[in-house]
Amino acid sequence: MKDNNLLEIKDLTIHYITNDGTVRAVENMNLEIGKGETLGLVGETGAGKTTTALGIMQLVPDPPGKIVGGEIIFEGENLIGKSHAELRRIRGNKISMIFQDPMTSLNPVMTVGDQIAEVIKLHQKSNAKDALEKAKEMLTRVGIPAERSKEYPHQFSGGMRQRVVIAIALACNPTLLIADEPTTALDVTIQAQVLDLMKKLKDEYKTSMIMITHDLGIVAEVCDKVAIMYAGNVIEYTDKNRLFKDPKHPYTIGLFNSIPDIEEDEDRLKPIKGLMPDPTDLPSGCPFHPRCDKATAICAEKAPQNTEIEPGHFVKCLLFEA
Repeated sequence: MKDNNLLEIKDLTIHYITNDGTVRAVENMNLEIGKGETLGLVGETGAGKTTTALGIMQLVPDPPGKIVGGEIIFEGENLIGKSHAELRRIRGNKISMIFQDPMTSLNPVMTVGDQIAEVIKLHQKSNAKDALEKAKEMLTRVGIPAERSKEYPHQFSGGMRQRVVIAIALACNPTLLIADEPTTALDVTIQAQVLDLMKKLKDEYKTSMIMITHDLGIVAEVCDKVAIMYAGNVIEYTDKNRLFKDPKHPYTIGLFNSIPDIEEDEDRLKPIKGLMPDPTDLPSGCPFHPRCDKATAICAEKAPQNTEIEPGHFVKCLLFEA
């Protein structure tokens, strides 16, 4: 493991075994994130982004989910195989997660102050009074008046609830924050406020972050590095500037082509043809070949390897294999 890396995922494979077949949600995935970095995990619905996050948290629902192989090295230790007690000490304390819908991740019958205090009591061995004071402080940090700590989730708007969830996630000053599409349920103005807040708090707490999204605008705003996912695999990984200036994988190029360009006068967008493959029946060879304009006969037979085309820029595509 490189000295600067906080998290390294090696050959991670996660399957969901169902009556209709095996869903290959994540296949031989490799990824790394450095200390203090923000990594954007980008892909269409069903690409395996949330499953990857649940894998890191060791929260893949079992059954039907199963981590079939690979390693998740966090701070030099493999999280796979750790006991429930060890994982409880890590979750919420060292690794925190912000889920998509704040309403489903908050307890409707507990005040927001008590919910933040609960995490602090659990991980920092504080007494109830000190934990509640820290909870009020965390609410103030995310822009909510401390006196609202006695209120319940239903008394807050969507954007305010998401701020409460961020306060819970950051209450124990974690080293890694996983944000699973944290702005999906919010309108655009509130989205911008929540993203600004997350960026500010991340810098303040020197936290590394994985931002799961399908919105390249959010990536441009927040991330340092980007991993593009397709059919359970990272197919391109590099820093943000290089990806936006010079994308290499045909799928990544297709994603950029399908975004409207304010400088171009175009009548129609250029969508990527076809649909994401069925994860219970992935195509042979390269999983993207049925939708790829550059595919040749070999693409249907041979699975591409992870190729470093320039320092720090990895692509899984046969076009780049020598």
